[in-house]
Amino acid sequence: MIVMRRFILSALALSAPALVCAGAAQAQAPAPNAPAKEFFGKKVDAAPLKARSIGFYSKGCLAGAVALPVNGQTWQVMRLSRNRNWGHPDLISFLERFATKVPKVAGWKGILVGDLAQPRGGPMLTGHASHQVGLDADIWLTPMPARTLGNDERETFPPQLMVRADRRDVDPKFFTPGHVQVIRAAAEDPEVERIFVNAAIKKALCREAPHAAWMSKVRPYWGHDYHMHVRLHCPKDSPDCKPQTPPGNDDGCGKELDWWFRDAIINPPPPKEKPKPRRPITMAELPPSCRDVLLAK
Repeated sequence: MIVMRRFILSALALSAPALVCAGAAQAQAPAPNAPAKEFFGKKVDAAPLKARSIGFYSKGCLAGAVALPVNGQTWQVMRLSRNRNWGHPDLISFLERFATKVPKVAGWKGILVGDLAQPRGGPMLTGHASHQVGLDADIWLTPMPARTLGNDERETFPPQLMVRADRRDVDPKFFTPGHVQVIRAAAEDPEVERIFVNAAIKKALCREAPHAAWMSKVRPYWGHDYHMHVRLHCPKDSPDCKPQTPPGNDDGCGKELDWWFRDAIINPPPPKEKPKPRRPITMAELPPSCRDVLLAK
């Protein structure tokens, strides 16, 4: 009887750490109605899981992310304090591959890379609605300088705006034939699903490359007047990644583009009422496996 009692006490003692760990993990689990950005935005490292993109570009997360090195021979990462230079391995491979093409097609030293994703993807504390699954990258249209920028300088280095003040076309002082070739090189990569640019940049591309097959991937969207937003297809290793509706095969230079230059779009009237803040995405709205990504150690 005494031996049995000692055995039970020993078993309980051995299992206590496991119970404590389980309780701690449970305590760290956010409530379903909690804003997901408050948790994903504070993670500083990748989830140690098999790499995969989970969910949709604007409602998902990223497991097994890889960080793009902040310096490469033909690229430099900007705004390092944001810690948003993480992506699915396919995105990192694309950026390294694309960056080596830029000097050849445009004569630039390389590219300046803006935001990719957070270490575990997910909604961000500030900024983008997308960039959540590690397949989006902002690539500045400012050529990389010949020198390596310092960390502090990368926080304040201003990107060059490519759009005229009236928003109706590009500024020819800054938007050059080299920019057309840079965007083309990205669009022709088979892993690229689409590219978002300012409508004025799309207008310039329509003049320079009408009816080109790659133009179907380049679509106008608000903002994007100093960078292009490159988005990759869902990777083969990510069955839970939700693809976007294909952009179609037309060059996008017709009525669709004309819409963006209506006065009501370029110079919208001030709202009669102050817009209400957008409700943040909750943990319950993300794919269930994003909870595992968040809690993985």
